[in-house]
Order: sequence, then structure tokens, then C-alpha cells
Amino acid sequence: MLDTLFGCIFDSTATSISVWQFIACIATGLILGAIIALVYAFKNKYTKSFLITIILMPAIVAVVIIMVNGNIGAGIAVAGAFSLVRFRSVPGSAKDIATIFLAMVAGIVTGTGYIGFAVLFTVIAGVAMIVMQALGLTKKFKGNPYRTLRITVPEDLNYTEIYDDLFERYTSSCENVSVKTTNMGSLYKLTYDIKMKDPAEEKAFIDEIRSRNGNLEVSICRQETISNEL
Repeated sequence: MLDTLFGCIFDSTATSISVWQFIACIATGLILGAIIALVYAFKNKYTKSFLITIILMPAIVAVVIIMVNGNIGAGIAVAGAFSLVRFRSVPGSAKDIATIFLAMVAGIVTGTGYIGFAVLFTVIAGVAMIVMQALGLTKKFKGNPYRTLRITVPEDLNYTEIYDDLFERYTSSCENVSVKTTNMGSLYKLTYDIKMKDPAEEKAFIDEIRSRNGNLEVSICRQETISNEL
């Protein structure tokens, strides 16, 4: 019985598939996609468009695999078509990319006819994701010391060394990533990537900077390059 359940629904000697086999693969892909989307949404921020994409992806991939199975020319044509696609979106997290690959693998296994294995794989991967979510392994660490510091200084202030002692006292690393003029050249805006020694000392750090830049604008925010890394 298990051999039948986890066997390929396609006849290996056949050159075509029946309509019911085709519908079974699409339906399975949509069900697996819905399961993966629900698992992803568990205790996680999401957008409706991303969930819809995850739901449809296994079915779409399954259809592609079915249509190019054994046809090298069609496979090359599909690969060329996919190479023209440009994904114009914000960078995704490692978890988003893993979810996309999970949906693609589920679709590939479904498209080859091994529906039982596709369901088993999705269930195991889904349970693993839920367990990691419940344990808090996918949450961002609190007290992240990496920050982006932006300081506005007047044009007559020599900014190259005036803050060095503060950086040495409050940060363990500091890099000036950009300098630009503003307000018709009367002000400079400095941007630094810093790592705080103690995130609780942010206010004291800002207060000391304000006392040296004439109480002009100072801001500290989460370092964007860190949050987008895999």
C-alpha cells in the first residue's frame, strides 16, 4: 500500500498524461501551497501578495515540470523564458527565500508524479518551521547593537575629528559611509555605520553629539544593511 501511495502516478511508459492526472497534480500543488502559506504566516509578518504567490507557486512549478518532462527542447525554452524575469521588490529575508524554495521543491516533486512524497516533505518541513517559530529561533535578537547614525553639522565645523572621542567611548566600531551638503551648502549631513558598546547608552551618546553640533538634527536608526543580509 505504501509503495502505491508514494509511487509515481504517471505511467513511465506513457508519452502523455490523462486529464485527471493533470488536475490531481494541480490540486495537490494548490493544497500544498496553502499549507506552506499558513505555516509561513504563523507568528510572522506577511503580505497578502506574498501568501498568494506561495499558494500558486507549487501548482505552477508542477505544471512546468509536467510539460517539459523528457523534452529537452521545451526545458531549454522554459529556462530561457525564466531568465528574462526581473524581480523588482524589496530584498527578502533568508526565511522568505527558504519558503520560496520550499514551495518550488513541493511543486517539482508534485510535477514528477510523486504526490505522496510531496505531501510528506511539505508536512515535515512545515512542522519544522512551526517548531522553530514556537521556540523563537526565527525572531530577531533584542538589543541589536548595529546602528546607522546621521549627524547634521554647520559648514564651519571640522567634523573629521570632533567626534572621535565619543565614538571611542560609546562604539566598538564606526565607519563614515557618506557625507553630503544640504541647505545650499550651509550644512553637512554625515552618515556613520556604528556598533554600540551598550545600546542603553544611546540617549547619552546623542546628547553629547548635540552639544557639539549646535543642537542640530541627530538620528540613530537600525542599520538597514544588517537587516537585509542573509
